[in-house]
Amino acid sequence: MGTLKPKLFDTLKNYSREQLIKDIISGIIVAIIALPLSIALAIASGVTPECGLYTAIIAGFFISFFGGSRVQIGGPTAAFVVIIYGIVTDFGVDGLIVATILAGIFLIIMGVCQFGSLIKYIPYTITTGFTCGIGVSLFVGQIKDFLGLDMGAVPSEFIEKIIAYAEHITTTDLTTVLVGALALVILIFFPKLTDKIPASLVAIVVTTLVVKFANLPVNTIGSVYGELSSSLPMPRIPNVNFAMIRELLSPAFTIALLAGIESLLSCVVSDGMISDRHNSNAELIGQGLGNIFSGLFGGIPATGAIARTAANVKNGGRTPIAGMVHSVTLLLILLILMPTAALIPMTTLAAVLLVVAWNMCDWKAFFRLVKHAPKSDIIVLVGTFFLTVIFDLVVAIEVGMVITALLFMKRMAEVSDVKSWKYIEEPDVTEGEAETLLSVSKEIRVYEISGPMFFAAADQLSYITPKKYTKFLIIRMRSVPAIDASAMRGLHELADRAAKNKIKLIFSHVNDQPLSVMQKDGFYDRIGSEYFQPNIVASIHFAESKLQK
Repeated sequence: MGTLKPKLFDTLKNYSREQLIKDIISGIIVAIIALPLSIALAIASGVTPECGLYTAIIAGFFISFFGGSRVQIGGPTAAFVVIIYGIVTDFGVDGLIVATILAGIFLIIMGVCQFGSLIKYIPYTITTGFTCGIGVSLFVGQIKDFLGLDMGAVPSEFIEKIIAYAEHITTTDLTTVLVGALALVILIFFPKLTDKIPASLVAIVVTTLVVKFANLPVNTIGSVYGELSSSLPMPRIPNVNFAMIRELLSPAFTIALLAGIESLLSCVVSDGMISDRHNSNAELIGQGLGNIFSGLFGGIPATGAIARTAANVKNGGRTPIAGMVHSVTLLLILLILMPTAALIPMTTLAAVLLVVAWNMCDWKAFFRLVKHAPKSDIIVLVGTFFLTVIFDLVVAIEVGMVITALLFMKRMAEVSDVKSWKYIEEPDVTEGEAETLLSVSKEIRVYEISGPMFFAAADQLSYITPKKYTKFLIIRMRSVPAIDASAMRGLHELADRAAKNKIKLIFSHVNDQPLSVMQKDGFYDRIGSEYFQPNIVASIHFAESKLQK
């Protein structure tokens, strides 16, 4: 279990006063960056503004304390917005709490079972597809608040959203649009002047002051959500039943998978920035604990936030202390300044999320894949994208993984091959081997199997059709790394055909995994140990010696 030790304990061994000061300063700066994002993401997810801060405070602290990265900053991210909104719509806040806690449990199980390295098996096409899909869904979800549309709750389904917007487009409020446009201008152009102050914070301060002192009729957080709480809630157990848990298992696992992917991607990015190496399994456990306690305290799902983590590194943060300071700073802001957040215009938060949504869509990578990737990869990419947008993330990932697995098996089956070769044409035989192969008797037939032999390729064994005068059939398996039960069934059928035609099977150069499967299956004993030879030359010599008897 030593590999699960939090990174914090390693970094404190040679911790200095100078680094403490840098971590404190970086933590405060990152908290200022996280403040507007946490509130905006909570609102976009269909929960109250405070929930975003609860998440950044509670989950952020646990992720830093127990995680496997020196500089990871945890909190709510845009990746979860679509799935959270759907859970809240269907199951309410209690359902969200249950899903968040379940996701945390899944993450801890992944970490304890050393699954950290398995995240790399999620194809790039799927992550690109659902990331762009999430970005589009998040972008569309902000239209109501950005335009100030006079309508009820926004539907959770994409097509229903578009229809609802079209029906209420005539209720667009010009004042709201102008305030939102001002926020967008600041968000786009202020970073070109300086990156020392978060553009989102500047946009919020400027537009809030404009709306307040000009007394503009624009919806604010306070006018929509009422008075905001300035204290942490007590942990509570939600009203839950077995039926709810069963229905939430799938979305909870999707949340866990997303949290694992995004947090470990963030770790990889930050490793390159500080020349360090994260502990992926400890990171998953930290993410799991963060999500469990976030749910208990009324927060939403959390993960490592790449942008906030990068900001932490750029501002001198080098240990988990910076992430813990970030959480404590947000707690102080919650306790002291939260009522002031009621003045923030809703259109400004929508503008912040429009920029976040645009930035998370890597359209350059998306269209590069569409242009240059194999057709099978394009199918996965585009399919995952549209399923994420039109249906939901759970369906997109499930279908995407199934399609990817099927296409992978198709590729593997295509590279698997069974053929009879003419001895003189073997390209890699030595001079001595060539002489042996040239002089082999016609009663000896050689078939070479290449590639993994699994259920999608096992039918190729039926192509082995020896001549009527064949006495010994040599199956050369030097290029077979693995076989499965379906392939074993095919080998048994081959042995049955050979026995019926009084042909002896000889296996040449069987690798470790296939040999182990054959032994466990009983096939090895059926054929006989002497009929397994180390190479093709030995196999032919063995067959010839049997012919001479």
